[in-house]
Amino acid sequence: MEIKKAEFITSMPAYTDFPGKGLPQIAVVGKSNVGKSSLINRLCMRNKLARTSSTPGKTRLINVFELNEAFHLIDLPGYGFAKVDKQEKARWGNMMQKYFEQSSELLHVLTLVDIRHDPTQDDLQMNQYLRQMNIPYTVIATKSDKISRGARQKQLAPICRGLLVQPWQVLCFSSEDGTGRDQLLELLEQILAQAGPAGEV
Repeated sequence: MEIKKAEFITSMPAYTDFPGKGLPQIAVVGKSNVGKSSLINRLCMRNKLARTSSTPGKTRLINVFELNEAFHLIDLPGYGFAKVDKQEKARWGNMMQKYFEQSSELLHVLTLVDIRHDPTQDDLQMNQYLRQMNIPYTVIATKSDKISRGARQKQLAPICRGLLVQPWQVLCFSSEDGTGRDQLLELLEQILAQAGPAGEV
């Protein structure tokens, strides 16, 4: 797959109708500052398509992007930001839960974790939730450029144990040097192809 066209559609405080709704959806989840916006930008080769910030907790809304006029990437709020009060955390959690329950177009979830760290309790809870809801997902280990290629397998071990996946099921990604971009594009193509004619790119 090639991303020939990518545009930001809308931000929503709660999941509702939006322009173009009805196309297949692939959601992006992960803790605050794990690199969701950077992944989207690198994937689409557009530096400012998704707003990035060095401040965790920047994504507080559901952001919708349309790719190739064929499917939507849904960027969900980053979870696990310690400086946000309990009420705000609960609102984010409720927002995401309603999205997962209400989106009939959702095909797959990209679950982002930082390759340098063990999965957090929030990561484990999200993983458990996706399994319970029977929502297909792929674990993306971001910031892979921060460690040597030889160290990646060792770093992946606790991630695989915690998220109940095999090492070959985890996609190592770097928004800095482009590691994993081709594999991610291939994954998206496979996901959309399995959806049938509505998901063809």
